[in-house]
Order: sequence, then C-alpha cells, then structure tokens
Amino acid sequence: TVKRVFCDSTGIIRPASVDADEGAVPTPIVLIDQDSDPDATIVEVSFGDRLGGLIDTMKALRDLGLDVVKGSVLTEASVIRTKFFITCLPTGRKVENPEVLEQIRLTIINNLLKYHPESSERLALGEAFGIKPPMKKLDVDVATHIYIEDDGPKRSLLYLETADRPGLLMEVIKIMADTNVTVESAEIDTEGLVAKDKFHVSYQGAALRSSMAE
Repeated sequence: TVKRVFCDSTGIIRPASVDADEGAVPTPIVLIDQDSDPDATIVEVSFGDRLGGLIDTMKALRDLGLDVVKGSVLTEASVIRTKFFITCLPTGRKVENPEVLEQIRLTIINNLLKYHPESSERLALGEAFGIKPPMKKLDVDVATHIYIEDDGPKRSLLYLETADRPGLLMEVIKIMADTNVTVESAEIDTEGLVAKDKFHVSYQGAALRSSMAE
C-alpha cells in the first residue's frame, strides 16, 4: 500500500518525470512520507538536477522547531533527490500536526522560489511570489479527483488530487471535521501545480460507510 505525508521543505518514492528538452524547467517535487519510518517524518525534495545541499532548507526547518536527524542524496536518471528525516525538537517524534506539515511544505517551496526562481513557472505559489507565473493553470473542477478505499475495519484511506494552493491541507481537514470525520494522519505530496494528498480517516471509530464515500 502506498502511503505518504508533509513537513518543512516539501512517500513512497516515485520516479520524477525528466523533461525531454534539456532547457526546460523540471517539475519541482516535495514528498512527505509518514509511513516508512516509525519515528521520523521523511521529506524528499527534487528539482531535476538543479538542487545542491539544501543547507538553507535545513536551517529553515530548524527555525520551525524541527530537527533534521539525518539526510541523504540520491541521483537517479539525472534527478537529484534530497531526503530529510525530521522530528519535532521538544518530543523527538515525527511531525503529526497538520499546521506544521503545511509550514514545512510552504517553507520548502518558498526556498525553491528564492534560490531557484525559475521554479516559479512550475509551482502554484509562483503565481503570487515568483518571477514568472505558471503558463498553464489547472481548472480546480476538472483537476480534482477523490477516491476512498478501506484500510482495515476501523479506518479508510482517502486520496485527494487537486490543484495546489496555500492552506489546502487545513481546508480539507476542516471540511472533514465539520462532517465528524476524524483525520488520524495526513500525507502530502506536491508535484508542480498538483497536490496529491492522502488521509487516514475514520468515522465514529470505524471505516467510512459506503454512503459517505459517495
């Protein structure tokens, strides 16, 4: 089962698409994985072959009260993948707070925009904060996909794919709270203009009923 979530710089790791045109701006990808390590939130960042050591990103994560326990860099098919293992400084445990996960994601994206301004044309935040807004914009009504599957008798997996925007995670969690759906954990991936989120959810201690899934 594929499972993922988010923290400071923003899974199961998916190969990033490599642009056929060497001069094309690659797709920035931020993955937050809450399932692969029981003690740490794993954040993976890639932007083609253009990322360095991300020292500034690690500092920005620490400024959020987080600890980068370890990191690794892997080059695969001309794509540099930088991975951080992150915990909360006060507790030494993985990040569970959705607001902090969103802060992590936005911090990483803001650093991409700052140190790699060309990324703005491939990021939703580039519309407001980049030097060049995205040439293609996603129609939210067309681009949104939601589906649900069982994750045992007591909870379900809810997958959401939609146009990325700041505050999306908190909006989704509020909507579910208003319908008495409990979010046990959230995983967030940002792939260019698209947000691909996954939520472990339950309703009154059980998996979602089929009528709710509809």
